[in-house]
Amino acid sequence: MPRATTERFSRAHQPAPKKNVNQASSSMTNPIFNTQRFGQHILKNPATAQKIVDAANLKPTDKVLEVGPGTGNLTVKILEKAKHVTAVEMDPRMAAEVIKRVQGTPEQRKLEVIIGDFVKADMPYFDVCISNTPYQISSPLVFRLLSHRPLFRVAILMFQREFALRLVARPSTALWSRLSANVQLYAKVDNIINVSRNDFRPPPQVESSVVRLVPIDPPPPVKFEEFDGMNRIIFSRPNKTIRGNFQAKGVMKMLEQNRRTWLAAQEMMNDDASIASLLDKVLEEVECTETRASKMDVDDLLKLLAAFHDVGIHFS
Repeated sequence: MPRATTERFSRAHQPAPKKNVNQASSSMTNPIFNTQRFGQHILKNPATAQKIVDAANLKPTDKVLEVGPGTGNLTVKILEKAKHVTAVEMDPRMAAEVIKRVQGTPEQRKLEVIIGDFVKADMPYFDVCISNTPYQISSPLVFRLLSHRPLFRVAILMFQREFALRLVARPSTALWSRLSANVQLYAKVDNIINVSRNDFRPPPQVESSVVRLVPIDPPPPVKFEEFDGMNRIIFSRPNKTIRGNFQAKGVMKMLEQNRRTWLAAQEMMNDDASIASLLDKVLEEVECTETRASKMDVDDLLKLLAAFHDVGIHFS
């Protein structure tokens, strides 16, 4: 029989559901499970579920991590092709439904269900991740996957369409952002399937998309906190010049403190160089004085970060 283990619940990242007794609930809630409680929408279209599973190109030897299985509509299709599935589900009632669906079948030995919050749960080894992602954990899920070692082969992830489009956005487009750059530093991302809101029960208020995420192997030798720290500054106003964003309140003071800490760690004397002069020197060297983050690709950002490090400017 499939095993079900329980992780400690944590709903800190989830907004409290809003109730309106004047609205009819038939179009907004699942008649069997209170899906609003966990921000879930059950994928009901079997053709769409099959497309998602097919996109993973599963092998008979694959171990699959599924996040948010709901009632198991994707799970049963994954089990037909994979060696083993670990499903992480927040709602105990849905977890019980997934287990019930495979009882008495050959697939029951291939399934383990973890009841709890994916953001907090321990992740097993897996080759492939497939997720009908609860929208409120979209960003934490992506970065938790990308930080996982050993690297997985591919992830097929369903998100709110706007979030998915930000993941795959390119420089000089309206949706290119800190999120886009941070994800594309570590993975190749493609939008592969658009999913109608009518494919879910209850239907969400927005359309959805499925993305394919393939980790870059080996990952770049860059400390994420440094890359993200720089991007946090220069993408704060992506259409403003990079130098202009560094003039924001508190930024120079933070960089000065970071540099003193770095010099001390290297057992180097403080050279009294001003952060403003070092910043101007770096931007001139990499020809970014008038550049805007909205126009810079990942390679441009890595070049800029390396130049900052060369003069002892750090972001974490």
